[in-house]
Amino acid sequence: MKRTLGHATRTFALLSAVALPVVAQPAAPDPSAATPPAAPAVASASPALAPSGAADTCVERLPEGKSRPQLREEISGRGTSGHAHRLRLVIEHGPGETVLPGGFQLQAGGSELKALENSHFFVPDPNGSAAPRIDRKSGGNASQTTVDLWLVPLPDKPGRQELTLPPLPIAIARASGELMTLCTAPHPVVVEDPIANDPNAKPKANPPGRPQIEEWTTAKYVTIAAAIALLVGALLAILIGVWRKRPKVAPPPPPQRPPWEAAMEGLYDLRHSGLLADLRFAEFYDRGTDIVRRYLGERYGYDGLESTTREALAALRNVGLPLEVWVKIQEFMQDADLVKFAKQAPTEAECLGLLDRAEYLVSSTVPSEPLPKAPVAQPETEEAGS
Repeated sequence: MKRTLGHATRTFALLSAVALPVVAQPAAPDPSAATPPAAPAVASASPALAPSGAADTCVERLPEGKSRPQLREEISGRGTSGHAHRLRLVIEHGPGETVLPGGFQLQAGGSELKALENSHFFVPDPNGSAAPRIDRKSGGNASQTTVDLWLVPLPDKPGRQELTLPPLPIAIARASGELMTLCTAPHPVVVEDPIANDPNAKPKANPPGRPQIEEWTTAKYVTIAAAIALLVGALLAILIGVWRKRPKVAPPPPPQRPPWEAAMEGLYDLRHSGLLADLRFAEFYDRGTDIVRRYLGERYGYDGLESTTREALAALRNVGLPLEVWVKIQEFMQDADLVKFAKQAPTEAECLGLLDRAEYLVSSTVPSEPLPKAPVAQPETEEAGS
């Protein structure tokens, strides 16, 4: 404990840099500890100058021509080892003067701090429950500041000990920016052992640990980054899904083959289909007729398979066919109607003749100049220099 409080004493050197006063309740004495005999608080007024014993540990600094502010000190003459002991300072000063938030200044390694440690008094952690407390009251031509300081006596020997609290420096800032220092008076304190009245004192177990909250910055940043990545990933997935479901422009159909090419290919396949070898003359004749009818319909713009012979001849009469070709088409369709509707069975010779007549009709109606092909959509290209 002494080593920990010694570390807290060194921390006390930073009290003068605090921007605002810290108000906290002093540490309460342990109720199980022995209660020393009650002693009245000792109040004393500091002399105009630092006491003779204070010259070695504290030096007062007052601006030239400035009277020393009135300083009243209150401290109990009895205390308990290891328990916070309060020193109350009541300072009467001018309205433009301010007692610094730390109450007094101790520099690390300075004579004041060494004197305090050599006197076996230690300053608790300023961030703990026994932090200095300052109360300011202003009114009229004077102001009053009350400073409560908590010190922990830790004698180096057990039993009752008489310690002397050395003078402590008090810093006061004036409105002009000047800084003056007051010194408190030394105070004797009788320190009792906490177990002085316990005949069978036994070591007590350590108090239970207190939960502490530690900010794990790495885990926090990783969690934030993961949440952002998850959100961005979800948004990207949604955008990709919407983009893939967008209506797409259908590719242009392939250019249509000229009907005469399809007809000549169909007649070639029919010639080598093997229907004549299998004596399937009616089927052969019917397929040849359909090829010619489909070709004429696609070539001249009517439904060749669904139109009757009369309708087909009427459509072909006005397309500018040579009379000889039109007559050949008429004879071809009439012979096909005899086989299809009159159930006249064709012979192999008639089938071969039908194939020759069909090839003649197709070749006779092929245009001298090829028909213009359907335009194919080309990708847009940027103009040069754009």
